[in-house]
Amino acid sequence: MFYREAGDFKTSYRDDGQTFPIRLDRWGYYALLAVAFLVIPFVIDNYWANAILVPFLIYAIAAIGLNILVGYAGQLSLGTGGFMAVGAYAVYKLTTSFPDINIVIHVLLAGIITALVGMLFGLPSLRIKGFYLAVATLAAQFFLVWLFNKVPWFYNYSASGQINMPERSLLGQVITGPGTTPAAKYLLCLVFAVAVAWVARNLTRGTIGRKWMAIRDMDIAAEIIGVNPLNAKLTAFGVSSFFVGIAGALFFAVYLGAAEVGEAFGLNKSFLILFMIIIGGLGSIFGSFAGAAFMVLLPVLLKNVLVGGMGWPTDLAAYVELMIVGALIIIVLILEPHGLAQLWRLTKEKLRLWPFPH
Repeated sequence: MFYREAGDFKTSYRDDGQTFPIRLDRWGYYALLAVAFLVIPFVIDNYWANAILVPFLIYAIAAIGLNILVGYAGQLSLGTGGFMAVGAYAVYKLTTSFPDINIVIHVLLAGIITALVGMLFGLPSLRIKGFYLAVATLAAQFFLVWLFNKVPWFYNYSASGQINMPERSLLGQVITGPGTTPAAKYLLCLVFAVAVAWVARNLTRGTIGRKWMAIRDMDIAAEIIGVNPLNAKLTAFGVSSFFVGIAGALFFAVYLGAAEVGEAFGLNKSFLILFMIIIGGLGSIFGSFAGAAFMVLLPVLLKNVLVGGMGWPTDLAAYVELMIVGALIIIVLILEPHGLAQLWRLTKEKLRLWPFPH
């Protein structure tokens, strides 16, 4: 078999502790990045951008953010949709108030604003956990949606209550608004997704990530050995909300272009992203990408098969699609509770040991 470590020697702890210690994994990662940056932008069209690639990248960013909070820090949250709405409305207010500032800065500032809001709603985690914390974050979801609906300042006193992203350019390319090209939208989301994954990977492998995991495994024991629960939990909420806010800003500014908070960032969005990290694998950056791919690609595939291939009515196909997706989620959780990331790890282990028994 081709997946072997023979001759792949490590001469330092740094080499042994890298993200991809096996040479073939590193080559595959670099090849994937090369295709993503140098090939796809030249062949992408509107369908692939709007139906598959752009939503996949944005949801992957949101899933990484939620996975940091739930998978690494063990703090259950059902308010992801509300925090995405904070990022969306923040980038809308920033772009309309300061039109001359770079859109990338606006997206990052929207993430910072969302991080502050997330840390505020994360304060109850110092006293409650588990189901009660989930209810508290669910209350945050409903409160934020209500706030953006009831305060006209957030949507610039629009009669419809809808926010519309103005046209903005970056490096001479229109990336928001009606004149956006598929390649420009895709590349902007790709850069953010790669950067978020790189930052998240380094955080979770460092001291702060170990503190999160100590709090997740047993918070009392973690406090005894010197981990400050206040710092650990609030940094988890802050970093998670920062990434989720970036995802919300991109979801509105690049993908939707126009949004109404109840429809675009309702409770369904929170559950969708939660399902992504459960299916992909808790406590795994790769699992966040795998879960996002599963939840984005499967409905598109089913729609093409049921509506395009079999000629079913759209409404009937939508109900059948929900049933199939729900059934597959249950099957995945029964067969492998640790998600697609664990299946990928087991597959690699089998390839590394083949043909020996294991």
